[in-house]
Amino acid sequence: MLFRVEFHDKEDMLQQIAVAQGGMEDVTWNEKDSDYILGKCRKIVKRIPEIDEAVNEVSKGWKTKRMGKVDLTLIRLAVYEMKYEEDIPVQVAINEAVELAKQYGTDDSPSFVNGVLAKLA
Repeated sequence: MLFRVEFHDKEDMLQQIAVAQGGMEDVTWNEKDSDYILGKCRKIVKRIPEIDEAVNEVSKGWKTKRMGKVDLTLIRLAVYEMKYEEDIPVQVAINEAVELAKQYGTDDSPSFVNGVLAKLA
């Protein structure tokens, strides 16, 4: 859902959430999981301008407008967790973002994501 923000207006977010939920036939969300996922997504989307500002301050030559969308989405998620989720240790947020970058990004994504997040830690 965070990835979709880059391709759709923020005003369309509720519709995009419904599409995401309906498009994952092999995944069922119980109410608790759904509340957590949707709540966290909404919180991150609200903070994208300030998250991007922080990222742009430390990423020389690679502002958020130039970043790959997968990398940017993972960086935003990790920065949110690092700055606003007290129960998630910074190193855990970074490690999870790097692991997701290995799975969903390019060959260069893990080191890029790690480098940007390390500067923010």
